[in-house]
This record gives sequence, C-alpha cells and structure tokens, in this order.
Amino acid sequence: MNEHYKFFNFPLPYAYDAMEPYIDEKTMWLHHDRHLQTYIDDLNAALYEYPQFQSWSLETLLGNIPKLPQDIQTDVKNSGGGVFNHRFYFSNLLNPAPAQPTGQLKEAINKKYGNYQHFKEQFKKAASSVFGSGYAWLVVDDAGQLKIITTKNQDTPIPLEMCPVLNIDVWEHAYYLKHYNLRNDYIDDWFQVINWDNANKNYMKCL
Repeated sequence: MNEHYKFFNFPLPYAYDAMEPYIDEKTMWLHHDRHLQTYIDDLNAALYEYPQFQSWSLETLLGNIPKLPQDIQTDVKNSGGGVFNHRFYFSNLLNPAPAQPTGQLKEAINKKYGNYQHFKEQFKKAASSVFGSGYAWLVVDDAGQLKIITTKNQDTPIPLEMCPVLNIDVWEHAYYLKHYNLRNDYIDDWFQVINWDNANKNYMKCL
C-alpha cells in the first residue's frame, strides 16, 4: 500500500462478494472502486502542483494540515481523510471472522468495558449517533487507553493524536443498497465481519 503521492487504489484483499450476506457485492464494488477512487484522484490532484509535499506520508499530511498551503488544506483534509478512512475500514473486514476480539485487544476491551457485549452496545450507540455522515472508531488515546469516538465526514483521529484500532463507515453509501435507511441493521451486520486478528495487530502497533 503506497503511503505518499502518487496514491493508487489497490485491489481489495478479498473478492467483492466476500462479505456476503452481511455486506453486499455491489456495495463493496461501488464503495471501493468508485468512492475510494474519487478520494484518491482528488488527493493526487490537490498535491500535483506541490512537489515539496509529495514525499509526505498520508498520515503526516493529515496530521499537519495547518502547515500546508491554505488553498489545498481543505482538499487534503477531506480527500486525504477519505483515503485513510476507507483503506482502514476495508483492511479490517473478514468473512468468516472471529466471533469476538482476540489477543491483547480482547483483554483490553474486557478491562475497559467489562465484557465484549458491553463494548458492542457502546460502540453501536456511538455509530448510531453520528449525525449525517462519518465514522465511529475504537482508538488508543495518548494515555494508552481504549476509547470510542466518532468523527464527522472524512475527519480522522490523527490530528487528535489518537491511534486507530478499528472503524466503521456510516456514510449512507456504505450500506444503503442493502439496508436502505436502517443504519442499525448495517452496524449489526458489520459486527459479523470484523477482522479481530487485524484489529489486535493495530492495537499492538498503537501501544
């Protein structure tokens, strides 16, 4: 996965129908090949005339928006966030998936939230609460503690100095073809395809 300009949209590590019946094939294709591709194209366009920033990694760009020329700050924030958020979302899907968290992440979730069911309830509540478009995240904060947060549009946890472990995309394009306006049904299905082993790796990197 390339981390700096020029950005490319690499194939998913699974077939478009791999998450059936929880996430439908057409949604996965549109989400990856159309929505993510648009963010990549727009991010490349924003950086095209600024070679001094083309060696910056995606995370460096997102963590230093105020240091960019003012005329590309919004484009990099929105399009770069769209690239980061979507890549992270797709990387944490698996079918069949472990039924519960694994490794040290499991221990941390149980310690923080009591048990997995309590975590699910709080995470679903957060994801349901996003007004309009955005994401719900499981992150590690600067104190090394797990935290559930939400971000609007294509904002990321990076400027907040929080390290992402897991995220769910609750933009309507992530679920509308299958679930229509029933976001909670989509969230329930998403819980069936979480790649908990990869989320545990993310958690270990955050530590």
